[in-house]
Amino acid sequence: MAITTKQKRYLKTLAHHLTPVVIVGQHGLSEGVLNEVDLSLEAHELIKVRLNAGDREERDAMISKLIESASAELIQSIGHVAVFYRPHPKRPQISLPPR
Repeated sequence: MAITTKQKRYLKTLAHHLTPVVIVGQHGLSEGVLNEVDLSLEAHELIKVRLNAGDREERDAMISKLIESASAELIQSIGHVAVFYRPHPKRPQISLPPR
């Protein structure tokens, strides 16, 4: 799933007002957190995740793990908050602008 820059900009505007639906705490990425991210992406397609990690390398590793496990696309990462997108396979709610 390749998203163009125009589509990423559109998704960033949609995500601006969202609040984080998943918060990764001090125990890191557990199986429950990964499952919750997957369920949230299935329900909403576009979600914010708050990553309470100590340093940048740890946050980047968490983001990579979330992308891999959820088959999602990273839209934006600012500080401790990351925005992920994965279209619903059968009934997408967000219609992206044309490429």
